[in-house]
Amino acid sequence: MAEKKKIYTPPFTITAETVNLVAEISALLERFAIRLEQADGLKLRKVNRMKTIRGSLAIEGNSLSEEQVTALIEGKHVVAPIKEIQEVRNAILAYEQFPNLDPFSVKDLLKAHGIMALGLVDNPGNFRRGGVGVMGRSGISHVAPPAHMVSGLISDLFEWLKNAEDHILIKSSVFHYEFEFIHPFEDGNGRMGRFWQSRLLAEWNPVFAHLPIENMIWENQAGYYKAIEQSTDDADSGVFVEFMLKMIANTIKRLRFADKTALDVGVNVGANVGVNEVKILDLIRENPEISAKTAAEHLNISQRQAERLFSALKEKNLIKRIGADKNGHWEIQD
Repeated sequence: MAEKKKIYTPPFTITAETVNLVAEISALLERFAIRLEQADGLKLRKVNRMKTIRGSLAIEGNSLSEEQVTALIEGKHVVAPIKEIQEVRNAILAYEQFPNLDPFSVKDLLKAHGIMALGLVDNPGNFRRGGVGVMGRSGISHVAPPAHMVSGLISDLFEWLKNAEDHILIKSSVFHYEFEFIHPFEDGNGRMGRFWQSRLLAEWNPVFAHLPIENMIWENQAGYYKAIEQSTDDADSGVFVEFMLKMIANTIKRLRFADKTALDVGVNVGANVGVNEVKILDLIRENPEISAKTAAEHLNISQRQAERLFSALKEKNLIKRIGADKNGHWEIQD
């Protein structure tokens, strides 16, 4: 009798923090689903789609602004580098196919890459044919497996994905890390890994089709790459899993509170604090290292206006700068 083939299991550690984050996200999702059903839910979904595309591509160097990405989504003309416009247009088409893709199908993964990388690489929709080194913060941090191993490694990963009994929040994060480790495509591996994790999560809860997790990762991309490198050093993706779960939880929290007043958020700041100042406080809570430039992009205001909001909050003793402008962070003085 032939021995049954053992399914490959990627190495990852589930900590108490991981379990707590899964529970927290599950609770947050119930409230956010209600938020999407409100009168402005359709507008919110459109804005989040734009933020998803812009954030994921910005991580990899695309410089188009939110306004330019929005214009391309609306079919308008944009003056920008041709390659960057092509990247955005491809991503728009890929996300339009989002609900039609089977997240447990290698064939559909290749199909999605064919859309995402059209006109950008020589073989869109096909695994790479050569070796590749993955760049880290200080040069090449990881040499990906040889090209001839890619197909088998991806097949094993999908087999585990379909059969493992772990929570999908954990499985999708492990998949994301393993996908980046294998680096199966000539280009576009980062955006595809993020895209596919969202597709996996949307299969569990449709709300994930409208969560701009990629935008949160973009704001914290130093932490993103650090988590990948640490997991590679550990030969265990537990660190990356925790990082991704925190990004998911923070994304939901931000969207729930984005249009709240100070009273709704529950911030004890007094009546002399404006709505935009409350939003700045919320942004700092999610990312203490946030810059005025990034805050301005979130609030759709000028950088100068954001700088004034930070100054006003400092004058009111609601925030305090710790460390230098370049490497420091903000602390909220609740």
